This record gives sequence, structure tokens and C-alpha cells, in this order.
Amino acid sequence: MSERIIIFDTSLRDGEQALQASLSVKEKLQIALALERMNIDIMEVGFPISSPGDFNSVREISKVIKNTTICSLARCVDQDIDVAADAMSVLKDFRIHIFLGTSTLHISSKLKKSFDEIISMAVRSIKRAQRYTNDIEFSCEDAGRTPIDNLCKIVECAITAGATTINIPDTVGYTLPNQFGKIIKLLYQKVPNIDKAVISVHCHDDLGMAVGNSISAILFGARQIEGTMNGIGERAGNAALEEIIMAINLKKKELNVHTNIKTNEIYRTSKIISQICNMPISANKAIVGSNAFAHSSGIHQDGILKNRENYEIISPQVIGLKEVQLNLTSRSGRAAVKHRMKVMGYKENEYDINKLYTSFLKLADKKGQVFDYDLEALAFINNQEETPEFFQLEHFNIQSSSTGLAKASVTMICGKKILTKSSKTSNGPVNAIYKAINKISGYSMLLQKFQLLAKGKGKDALGQVDIIVEYKNRKFHGIGLATDIIESSAKAMIYVLNNIWRSNQVTLRLNKLS
Repeated sequence: MSERIIIFDTSLRDGEQALQASLSVKEKLQIALALERMNIDIMEVGFPISSPGDFNSVREISKVIKNTTICSLARCVDQDIDVAADAMSVLKDFRIHIFLGTSTLHISSKLKKSFDEIISMAVRSIKRAQRYTNDIEFSCEDAGRTPIDNLCKIVECAITAGATTINIPDTVGYTLPNQFGKIIKLLYQKVPNIDKAVISVHCHDDLGMAVGNSISAILFGARQIEGTMNGIGERAGNAALEEIIMAINLKKKELNVHTNIKTNEIYRTSKIISQICNMPISANKAIVGSNAFAHSSGIHQDGILKNRENYEIISPQVIGLKEVQLNLTSRSGRAAVKHRMKVMGYKENEYDINKLYTSFLKLADKKGQVFDYDLEALAFINNQEETPEFFQLEHFNIQSSSTGLAKASVTMICGKKILTKSSKTSNGPVNAIYKAINKISGYSMLLQKFQLLAKGKGKDALGQVDIIVEYKNRKFHGIGLATDIIESSAKAMIYVLNNIWRSNQVTLRLNKLS
């Protein structure tokens, strides 16, 4: 009989650690909702002790997500465990994930303790977590480099103490698939109470083996797989869940396992996470890359036209990839836009139809014809906006010459005030408009990254600008979308300003409470 593989997503914890800028609560909520729609079994949504922002995001996600188990990370430290439980206290059921280094290297150089002390710490922390929940996961950090006898001993003690899931991480991506599979095999052979817990694996991709190691672990008995969408994560990243899920889906007879994942949500979720996290997907990325279902060779094209199975082992529709364009114009009504969003897989509560339709009409007037990718991008950007925003772009005027000299005049709504500032620079129009915007905001910021992407094709393609700004030793991500590059650049900076303003408001409230 086929056994179920539990899919554990850590995009919002391990994945976020690798981002250039922290995500806002609203951005994390949108990712969490997308993961829930995919039917992810467990999502690890943060490390609450690490910051007030992380604590708050875990709490807010816990209030919204109903059909996926919420999990928080904690070290083997009493306060970590207590704070993790507090962050999820609105829930009746939740998971606490405790981790502790078990390799000789970690114990001696990082923790500076004996192995017996490590076992005592693990047992004590598991028992403390039992005050709050019966769903406890214990991770043997750097298990891939832990002597097998030591690994077996601490796993046995952790299960006896009450851990219901034991995670075996290849923390630094050190092992090969045959080596990692052997570790799982030996655990089942040597740990007497191994049947009392679910064995999980968490593989990193430093040698490009994360997915291979995960599949090898399944073959030897692992029944929970941890990873992230698009493989985002520390260093070279984590095991890419979309690859593992589709490998299981395609090879379920050989593996004799299955998942409960809604595979038709994979592509959409991948796109959302890529865009929110400002981490583009490589064109040749398996499953979700833009070339994954593209065919250039004449021989391949001929074979595909005769039978897609000649060169495709997966149907694009299985992962939710829709190839049909939508021809909408300014004459299209609100109902048509709403219907098309439903066809693309979006629910009404995931976007604001009023904002979307207003943006759609403006774009349709400029382009004449609006396609699926335009509509999706507009919905995404609108869904990121808070209502109301403190900073709003009223209008701007740019004068620029081929010498690089540019002048900008910007009018913005700032709360209840309307302010106008001007600037000039020899570094071009984008720099000029940014200088004017920053004069209005009064924030001392450093632009660290500016990236322009074309969303769509041809002269009417939307220009998406992604920026990273440093403010008071924190990095903020901004995104802007428009047919005009200057306008999309301005929108990206306004996006950043509102994130900074909200962050400052949180700090002020915390200061008042303290």
C-alpha cells in the first residue's frame, strides 16, 4: 500500500534567511496563503525569538491559516521554546521545532559541550515543549557529519523524551545520495523505538544533491520531506519542493509513496514566492523555469507536435501552467476581469477587484490589449498595497537630456499633507526622481540594488523595478510596475517608503509599551 509523504515547507523560515531584505507581515501572509492552497502539510513560518517582527508575523499567520499545521523554530533554550509557543498560542494545535547540533564539529567548536550534555539539553527541551504541545519535532543539526552511533543514541533519547518527529538534516549539503540513504537505513536498523516517530529529512544543496538526497531518504523510510519552493534558502539553498513533489507524482509506483499536494498550484505558488522574495527563477530550473516546457530544436518541435510525450515527461497543466492569453481591452467590464482571475486560479479574497480594475483600465488605455501576465502582475502589485498608504505618489515631471542632466519635480501625499520637491542631477532621470522623493520623505537611505525586468513582450511590456534600500542598518525591498520605467522606479521607492514608515510605527509602539 502506498504511504503518504508529509511535505514540510520552510520557505518562510529557512528560505527567508537567505533574502537580501526581510519580508513584511503582509508579504509573508500572501506566501502562507499560497502554500495553504497547495495543501502543504506543515509550514514553518518563523523563528519567533529572533526578532519582534518574526514573532508578530508568526502570530498573524497563525490567525489566518486554517488548513495547514503551523510550526515555529526554537533552539534548546527555555525562552526560545516559551516564545515560540506564545507566538502560536491563538492555535489549538501547532508544532514546535527544536534543533541542536550533534556533529563532533558542532559540539566541540560551536557549542563547546560534551555529547552527554547535548543529550541532556535535547531531552530537557523536548520535555519543556510538551507543556505547550504534543507535536514536537527535534532536529539533529549537521546529522550528515554526525557519527552514526551518536546519531542513533540521541534519536533514541529524543523519541523517549516525547519527540514525535525526528529530523535528520544534511545541514551543509555534505553527503551523496547513497551516503545519506545509508544513514536513514542504519537509523531504522539500530534505533529500537524508531517506529514511535516520523523520520524527516532537511537537505541543503551545496553540492547540488538536496533533491537526490531527499529521494534517497524516502527509499529508506523517511516519511517527511522538508524544503522550500524554488529551493530558496541559506547558501546554495534547500531541496526544491516542487521537484520532489513532481518526482513523487511521476514515480509514485516505483517509490510506493504519494503526497496530498495540489500540484496544479505549484506554478502559481512558485511565481508568487519568486516575485515577493525578489529571487528570479533560472530559466532552466526544473519544473518551474521558463524553459522547462520550451522546445527550440526543430526535431523536438516536430516530435512535440506529433505527441507531447515524445519530449515532455510532465504535462504543463499538471503544475498549473496555463498557456492561453487573455485578450482584454478597455471596453471589458469588471465581470470579465473577475472571471479571468478566477480562470487563472485566484480567489476573490486574494486581491482587491476595485484596485485591480482601476489599474487594468489605465493599462488597457495605454496598451490597447491586456494579457494574462499583465493582469496577474497588476493583481500582485495591488495586493501588496496597504490601505491607506502613508506615502502616495500624486504626480511627477521629468526633464532629461542625452548629457545625463535630469530635473525632477515630484508631488506626494504624506498622510494628510501634500508636498512637492524638486531636484537635479547629472546621473539621469531615475536618480533625479529618487532624490526628489527622498527630500520629501526625509529618510536617510542608501540604494543598494536596482533591477529592471520586462513583464511581457514587445513595446508595450510592463517594466518591473525591484530595489533594495538600506535604512538604519536594515534592508527594505521595493517593487514597482508600470509601462513607463520612470513611473515604475518611483513606485518601487514609494513602496519602500511605506514599508519603512510602517516599521517605524511598530518601533514607536514598542517603545511606548516598554
